[in-house]
Amino acid sequence: MTDLTTRYLGLTLGHPIVASSSPLTGSIDSLLALQEAGAAAVVLPSLFEEQVEHDSLALDHGFEVGAEFNAETYGGYFPELDDYNAGDEEYLDVLVAAKRELTIPVIASLNGTSEGGWTSYATSLQDEGADALELNIYLVAADPDATSLEVEDRYLRLVESVRSAIDIPLAVKIGPSFSSPVNMARRLAAAGADALVLFNRFYQPDIDLGTLDVSPDLVLSSPAEMRLILRWIAIMRGRIDAELAATTGVHDADGVVKLILAGADVTMMTSALLQHGPGHIATVLDGVRDWFTEREYTSLDQARGSVSQASVPDPTAFERANYMRTLLSYAPE
Repeated sequence: MTDLTTRYLGLTLGHPIVASSSPLTGSIDSLLALQEAGAAAVVLPSLFEEQVEHDSLALDHGFEVGAEFNAETYGGYFPELDDYNAGDEEYLDVLVAAKRELTIPVIASLNGTSEGGWTSYATSLQDEGADALELNIYLVAADPDATSLEVEDRYLRLVESVRSAIDIPLAVKIGPSFSSPVNMARRLAAAGADALVLFNRFYQPDIDLGTLDVSPDLVLSSPAEMRLILRWIAIMRGRIDAELAATTGVHDADGVVKLILAGADVTMMTSALLQHGPGHIATVLDGVRDWFTEREYTSLDQARGSVSQASVPDPTAFERANYMRTLLSYAPE
């Protein structure tokens, strides 16, 4: 039987399937259910910058109204002020209870976009026992006067700020919209990221044609979305000094296997667990174990990255050649 043990953020995990940030990781009952189903680790819902610094913020609802439907939020981006007053304390309570009740690693999560005193809250999460911290950067670069370099530097300063506040391992969750993702990944690792979580799924607003309001439109991920992550993990494998976590579109055993072959250290599930419940982890894990065992892999280390860009006979398959090949392969019915 294949040894599915993997390493992530300085932690030894029994296998590569992690329950990522979602409502399912926001209560002790569901956290225990995830552990019972076999999750290798859990990432708590994101605690938002605005929850920590609400007293000094003038809240602008605009496009953000309705963000409580974001699968990763802990009470929404901009909850009512009363919720803000207790938000960070409630978050610490969940973290403390999770560390008391669970035997698997518990990764805390901070979500923000700016430097400031709120980043020191990472120390509180560390002090309350978080095994690691995931910094979830949700930054929409909407300022037409901001250059790409300025936006990237903002990411780096934020990572450096959080890194300086904690000693526990730090993962940084980012979106895919960089001109040069591999270069940015290297810079993030140099700024202090021990791991990169690829990719943040930016939820898009919609327009209600009846009311003409900007409204939230939460659509859970599909397995097809995994291909973007697969490509960039395959390209980054062996080229950056950080571990790689795959998230978005991870729904089944086939997806997990493909991402390991591409070079992922762990895979993270949210939408599939919201759709099928915590028990889905056991089903996926059985399928992953069967696939590697049937092909006589001794360990994940043997398989990891074996189909990355650096390892395949035709590295261009992950670049422009694949684009042309895909178009030429289409045959209308």
